[in-house]
Amino acid sequence: MSSIKLISHGAAREVTGTCHELKIRDKSILLDCGMFQGKRSEAAEKNATFSFNPKQDIDAVILTHAHMDHSGRIPLLYKKGYAGPVFCTYATQDLAVVMLQDAAYIQEKDEEYFTKHLRKSMIPSAGPLYVKSDATECTKLFVGKNYGERFQVIPGVYCTFIEAGHILGSVMLFLEIETGGKTVRLGFTGDMGRSMLPIIRDPGKMPAVDYLICESTYGDREHEPILTAQAKLKDVIVKTAARGGKVIIPAFSLERTQEIVFDLHSLWDSQQIPAVPIMVDSPLASKVTEIFMKHPECYDEEIFSGFLKKSHNPFRFSLINYTETVEQSKELNGVRGPMIIMAGSGMCEAGRIRHHLKNELPDPRNTVLAVGYMAENTLGRRLLDPKILQVKIFDEMINKKAEIQYINAYSGHADKNDLDRFITAQTGLKKLILVHGEEPGMKALAERSSLAGKFAIEMPERGKEYEIEN
Repeated sequence: MSSIKLISHGAAREVTGTCHELKIRDKSILLDCGMFQGKRSEAAEKNATFSFNPKQDIDAVILTHAHMDHSGRIPLLYKKGYAGPVFCTYATQDLAVVMLQDAAYIQEKDEEYFTKHLRKSMIPSAGPLYVKSDATECTKLFVGKNYGERFQVIPGVYCTFIEAGHILGSVMLFLEIETGGKTVRLGFTGDMGRSMLPIIRDPGKMPAVDYLICESTYGDREHEPILTAQAKLKDVIVKTAARGGKVIIPAFSLERTQEIVFDLHSLWDSQQIPAVPIMVDSPLASKVTEIFMKHPECYDEEIFSGFLKKSHNPFRFSLINYTETVEQSKELNGVRGPMIIMAGSGMCEAGRIRHHLKNELPDPRNTVLAVGYMAENTLGRRLLDPKILQVKIFDEMINKKAEIQYINAYSGHADKNDLDRFITAQTGLKKLILVHGEEPGMKALAERSSLAGKFAIEMPERGKEYEIEN
């Protein structure tokens, strides 16, 4: 007798920390191994430990994309003894090298900052999860694969990568599992994207599967049309520049920064925004942008050809500057507006964005422009909440005097309509397993799905074992 079991170690009724374990006979495969974000003490505790033995219990890892909430704990997995393969696309492999090194660098620098500025009211830090050497060494385990290539993960388990349309190099997984004399087909969306996003291709089609593990981030919400994003971006810049302010954009260094730069370039070319300096204050974003230029196989040619066919670099133009050093970053605090500053991280939980918010949030001339999802209990979510008038940054309470704006049209995640179409397109589905969502969104998606199809629906709890196929 054989069975397939699932244990969600992260992104189970929450959005961050994606890590799902498939137990097939006496073997285990991890689908992603991401970092938790949210309440700092809770996230630190979740990030520091695994509920399995990385050295003995895990035989392979499949990585859907390079975002930290999907890849960020792979160096810790390696540090604790994991030595098996990490399968991913070639673009994800290149991105992970710089993303994980940057994550280690930020942890080391944050540790230095908290040690130097620690006040008695703050909880002492437990230290970085891993250091740069761990982040560098773990990438030796990465095995690059092409989109559409069928490869063996472990004996009797085969995987094919399908375009997810979420970020550069992102994939959905189509798994064929030979067990009990038959083949079980299982799909995993990872983070499923949207059609018509700039730069990357639209999501591909998932073959018919028996079981589907599906994200549910926006299971109860619709996005604004992507075509409205550029107009709203222009409006925020024009209004803020007119009052001499700075537009502060917390943006993930991977994908969202490149999308905003792409649109700023288009707006400048069409003379729709004033000539204000644009500062991308992220060494990581600079490195990621160079990797984007190396992987045209991921591009949406129809949208992107306007630049490529003219031999133009869409991420370089006269207004834009990429900072490198800490000194260059600090100098931005003393420069008068108008100006646009983009810095990571996207949820405002780490990196240089917190320093810019600490300095610029009290000035009513400025605008903080959110362009991505803000998970529960993050600084970014508190910035968006109009009822919260002060936020804690490092160990100081900062007044929210700047204007706060949000453009949800830039979201790289499928919305409720996209998810509904994707799920109902599946034929012969036996069970839908919802992950990567807060409970209201998951429950709304589950309710609609139960009316649309004759399949079971599961919403796993973190750490609990579920039978998929017996």
